Amino acid sequence: MSKVADIASKRAEQIAKDQLKSIIERIERLEEEKKAISDDIRDVYAESKGNGYDVKALRTIVRMRKEEPIERQAFETVLETYMQALGMLR
Repeated sequence: MSKVADIASKRAEQIAKDQLKSIIERIERLEEEKKAISDDIRDVYAESKGNGYDVKALRTIVRMRKEEPIERQAFETVLETYMQALGMLR
């Protein structure tokens, strides 16, 4: 291999290492942010519980609000049908 090719190869290798390091550091920063946000969410649920709200119901509502209205309505219809069949609704 020529000296120029060797230098180019080493440069390319260093660029790849730098890029990999940058990617890993970005992921680590995002993981830290995710944990901080997760902690904040947990604190809001704890606060809501302290104010008398049912955390399980709040979590269900948050999850349901992410769903498309048509899909949510279809699921609720099936759920209600099953509950009626089991005598859970009157």
